Amino acid sequence: MTSDFVRRLGIAHPLLLAPMAGEAAKPALAAAVSNAGALGSIGASYMTPRVMRENIRAIRAATDRPFNINLFMPTKWTTDAVKIAAYRADLAAAHDALGLGIPELPDTYEESFEAQFAVVLEAAPPVFSFTFGIPTVDQIAALKARNILIVGTATTVAEARVLEALGVDAITAQGSEAGGHRGTFLTSVEHSLVGTMALVPQVVSAVKLPVIAAGGIGDGRGVAAALCLGASAVALGTSFLLADEADLNPAYKAALQSDVAEDTALTRAFSGRHARGIRNGFLNKLAGRDEVIPDYPVTNAMSRAMRAAAAKSGQADYLSLWAGQAARLAKPEPAAAIVARVMAEAKAALKVAL
Repeated sequence: MTSDFVRRLGIAHPLLLAPMAGEAAKPALAAAVSNAGALGSIGASYMTPRVMRENIRAIRAATDRPFNINLFMPTKWTTDAVKIAAYRADLAAAHDALGLGIPELPDTYEESFEAQFAVVLEAAPPVFSFTFGIPTVDQIAALKARNILIVGTATTVAEARVLEALGVDAITAQGSEAGGHRGTFLTSVEHSLVGTMALVPQVVSAVKLPVIAAGGIGDGRGVAAALCLGASAVALGTSFLLADEADLNPAYKAALQSDVAEDTALTRAFSGRHARGIRNGFLNKLAGRDEVIPDYPVTNAMSRAMRAAAAKSGQADYLSLWAGQAARLAKPEPAAAIVARVMAEAKAALKVAL
């Protein structure tokens, strides 16, 4: 199970923590996964450069093993006054239910990617991954000059080929079952919803780079299947959300451990970009109403106060409950136990397959 790619990463298992941003971006979780012999990751897109530095220092203080820092590539967006007004009206009802004031427009909508990328080059993590698009040729060259292994995200074969031509070191093939944001960048999300079992072997056949399978893989059986399809490693995200070190808010944890976790949907309701999460009141309220939802990152910034208040008060109907379609396979236990269990399950499944 130890491929050349796994050896290059310097890890013991072909297993990666999918880089999750927001509440799940915990240095303790990333470090615990790395210490267990897999590759820990942290999604840093919502962090200021100062917070990024603090998180990277915290990871390095807790582990001497490799880890991954992930950023969203900047995308074109506009501030549509009509959409913002309509979305504010929906937020106003949520704010009222949560005891908040009238929704205010933020001063800034997103962090500076250039400043964040400068931190990556400065800190030189062993691995840098990205999603939503592609870096420039100069940015790729700067990463390589710092000996940083580069991983891009593809949701189609065409995107994988673009990433290979760009010069990345590996490609994450993100199937439509994945929780959180879609990494699509060449065409619409609606035309890029390829399931993991179909996407991975096609990408493996189309490119010469190592492929990391991601999306709807919740335990060792899924890891074994992905490896049989030709993946060099496998990324799990939702399966680590109940890890002790993830320390999610209680309402999110409860949703992941209830039957509602089986009912996920793609939505733009919370961030403005398509992401898969557990259905709840706010998601259902905005379902089928994309015409009133502003672009990312406008929506993401506007909904932040609602989500923060919902997390504190335990009202899951107003949370972005990001989760993949294998969410019910997640179990509450330490991250190291998750890694050990998943790898034991994978080995057992491979023996049965053989």
